[in-house]
Amino acid sequence: METINLMPPSVLTFAATDPSSGAGLQADLLALASIGCHPLSVVTAITVQDTVGVENIVALDAELINEQARTILEDMQISAFKLGMLGSVENIAVIAEIVADYPDVPLLIDPILSSGRGDELANEAMQEAMIDLLFPQATLITPNSLEARRLAFTGDFSDENEHASMEDVADRLLSLGPEYVLITGTHERSPQVVNNLYGSQKLLRSYPCERLPGSYHGSGCTLASAIAACLAHGLGMEEAIAEAQEYTWHSLRHAFRPGMGQYIPDRLFWAREDSESDDAA
Repeated sequence: METINLMPPSVLTFAATDPSSGAGLQADLLALASIGCHPLSVVTAITVQDTVGVENIVALDAELINEQARTILEDMQISAFKLGMLGSVENIAVIAEIVADYPDVPLLIDPILSSGRGDELANEAMQEAMIDLLFPQATLITPNSLEARRLAFTGDFSDENEHASMEDVADRLLSLGPEYVLITGTHERSPQVVNNLYGSQKLLRSYPCERLPGSYHGSGCTLASAIAACLAHGLGMEEAIAEAQEYTWHSLRHAFRPGMGQYIPDRLFWAREDSESDDAA
């Protein structure tokens, strides 16, 4: 009998490299593959970084971004787009043109503004370009609470805005065009981490989870990529986020510390758990 191989859904990520594989492009590829997708990639920038922080960023030329993406998109069918660190205003502009040609493909944006150490990864001009060109096309954006406030008040950020309620921040972000906004609560001072999904100018669902000790490199990339993977598999938005958060939490619970900085999520925790079970048996 002939074996029929079912084709996994393909997800295209636009992101910068991370040599530590903690965050960025490598984190996206690991998470997407772990959840059963075929990961495709467009490199937006080359970074010099480790688990401590980012030392240097070299953005690739926008024309090269366009060539990478157009070549693969003319060859393969895509089930979702995921955007991470984009490198420059020019890159944001060309990526906006690319995704505009695929309006039926879910577009998930993780608007990365700074590293865990606080290194700036997107200046105000890049933030404005994301807001003007990408947010109106987005199915979902996934800022943490600090990023959400900066984006909601881009060009008008003040100490007063820093303490704006998440409901007000979400309203402002939704007015910029995305269909959904997921504000993650890692940076909030709360016993639990609570991620809140907003849409249609209201809170749709809260996703609480146990706050784990430690500091993690790439947790946001992992969650955003996991959501993109679940959407690519055909789940609805609320269910996709629930499944992705469960996956991300387990990857953090199994995190390891290979360097002198933050812990790295173990995106293949399930494979090692199966191996340990087999050894025990």
